[in-house]
Amino acid sequence: MPATLRLYRRLAVAAGPLAPLLLKRRLKQGKEDPARINERRGLARQPRPAGPLVWIHGASVGEVLAAAALIERLRALDIGVLVTSGTVTSAAVAAKRFPPDIIHQYIPYDSPRFVERFLDHWQPDLALFIESDLWPNLILAGASRRVPIVLINGRMSRRSFPRWRRASRTIGALLSRFDICLVQSEIDAERFTALGGRNVVITGNLKLDVQAPPADETRLERLLFVTRGRPVVVAASTHPGEEEILLNAHQTLARDFPSLLTVIVPRHPDRGEAIARMVIGSGAQAARRSLEQLPTANTNIYIADTIGEMGLFYRVAPIVFMGGSLVPHGGQNPIEAVKLNASIVHGPHVFNFPDVYGALDSAGGACRVDDGDVLTKRLGYLLNEPAAREAAATAASQVVEKLGGALDRTLAALEPYLLQLRLERRAGDA
Repeated sequence: MPATLRLYRRLAVAAGPLAPLLLKRRLKQGKEDPARINERRGLARQPRPAGPLVWIHGASVGEVLAAAALIERLRALDIGVLVTSGTVTSAAVAAKRFPPDIIHQYIPYDSPRFVERFLDHWQPDLALFIESDLWPNLILAGASRRVPIVLINGRMSRRSFPRWRRASRTIGALLSRFDICLVQSEIDAERFTALGGRNVVITGNLKLDVQAPPADETRLERLLFVTRGRPVVVAASTHPGEEEILLNAHQTLARDFPSLLTVIVPRHPDRGEAIARMVIGSGAQAARRSLEQLPTANTNIYIADTIGEMGLFYRVAPIVFMGGSLVPHGGQNPIEAVKLNASIVHGPHVFNFPDVYGALDSAGGACRVDDGDVLTKRLGYLLNEPAAREAAATAASQVVEKLGGALDRTLAALEPYLLQLRLERRAGDA
């Protein structure tokens, strides 16, 4: 084991007594669920289900949703599933999107004591880590127990790769514990191989195979009723700095489209109040969904500061701006919007999904805008040209269909492990 990992382990042990202070701070910040705080210490609130159990870990909302179709396939095989993630938002989404028999737990802090508690209780038969959320003590402890560990939907960003290259022995020691690394693209395969990954296989991006997000029919009908006859633009998963640009674009476009409604869905819903203050300070009218407000005829900006309702807003608007792209965050996943026939607009910073946005832009299924002025012009064009909106949505759907198939390739790569679990279940039932 490299000296860096030995040092990390010693520091994690030493930091264990500080966990209460960290948890207290995160509770104040709204980053932890007080009812489930013990899960961070590796303490479970429910028993382990009988039979084989697959543990799937993803950092946050995007990773958890990327695994949704895979989880459904595992359920169909009568295999138990434990999902872990690290954010309150992802826990809320898991509760909304997954059936009750899919267990969700917060990932324990990466202290050896908490990790051992977690593994002692759940005793997973197979561990699947999504993309690149790699916790050293979890990986090392799982491997020491001979739990097969597989990386799925692996991604190594252009930012992360040079940082890991400088710590090649450390990342190599972690990646060597993975039985197989299933990655999204050729460039990801090259990077994981260079860092010491074994059995690196390109399976594609699971996020391209996600289903269209659901929407509550009653809420959808109500929202469609109150927005009937109005042009609507949705700004999805926005980040600080983008809402001001969108507000300026709305105010300019409202000269030609007086009834325009812009729906802003912040990536972090707890920013809703601050966004509302900014909108009201500009003289515009705002309504907030978290306060159970619906847009009225006078509402200019509807702030959708809730969790798990993207399917609702994508169904209301034919034009979607994908956030995290006018600021250097890297862009958000456009696939769910594409699957609900949206015309996609995005900024220049989409390095989290370069292949997807590159293919969409080349085919005319999405349009890049570099600043607020170009954004305003593009939105105005799409609002004026329904045929252009439809053409872009059709082109985007064709791109996504062509790029899909990662789910089947991932399942094929996992088949030897899943076959073993099915045999164990049959033996246990006999």
